[in-house]
Amino acid sequence: MAQLFSPAAATLFRVAIVLACLGILSGAALAYVWARSGSTWNVGKPAPQPVPFRHDLHSGSLGIDCRYCHSTVERAADAGMPSAQTCMTCHSQVWVGASVLEPIRSSFLLGQPIEWASVHRLPDYAYFNHAVHVTKGVACETCHGRVDRMSKTVKTQTMSMGWCLDCHRDPVPQLRPQDAVFTMGYEPHGKNLPDDLREFYREASRRLTSCNTCHR
Repeated sequence: MAQLFSPAAATLFRVAIVLACLGILSGAALAYVWARSGSTWNVGKPAPQPVPFRHDLHSGSLGIDCRYCHSTVERAADAGMPSAQTCMTCHSQVWVGASVLEPIRSSFLLGQPIEWASVHRLPDYAYFNHAVHVTKGVACETCHGRVDRMSKTVKTQTMSMGWCLDCHRDPVPQLRPQDAVFTMGYEPHGKNLPDDLREFYREASRRLTSCNTCHR
C-alpha cells in the first residue's frame, strides 16, 4: 500500500498533538491560578458607599469600638450595619453642615435605612454566624483585616471555601481571649494554648469541616 503521509507530515502531526496537550494543561493551570487569585475574589477593591466612611478615622484615630456600629455582632448571625440614628449621635454635633453627610441626614429625617454596600457578603448558600465566631474567640481582624488602617474598606481575604476550611481544620492559631476579640494588632497566643483546650478544638474540627456546618 502506498504511504499516505510523508515523514514530515507524521512529525508535524505528533508535534500538533504535543502542543495541544500542553495547551490544555496550561489552560487548566491558568484557570486554577485565576480561581484562587485575590483579584478574582475582589480582594483589595473597595465598594462604592453612600458616604465616604473611613474606618481608619473612626476605628483607628478615634478608637470607636466595632460594636458601636456593628451592634449585633455578639448575638446574631449578621453583624449589623450602622443606622442613620447611630451616625447622627455624633454627626448632629460634628461636621454638621458637611455635604458628604447629606445622605445620612436625609436618611435620618425620612426614616429610611442607609443603603451600605457589603464588602464581605458571602453567597446565599453559605451560612455564616458572626456571634458564634466572635464568642468563641475569633477576632474581627482575622477575617476583615486591619480596618483601623483603611481609609476605604476592602477585603483582605478571599473568603473562599478553601480559606474558611483552612481555619476550620485548625482554628487554634486564630483564637484569642474574649477581651481581645475586638482589639486590632493583637498577637494570637498560637502555641501557648493549654493542651486540654487544644485537644478540644482538635476534636471540634471534625464537626467544623462537616458540609452541613456551612451549607444548610
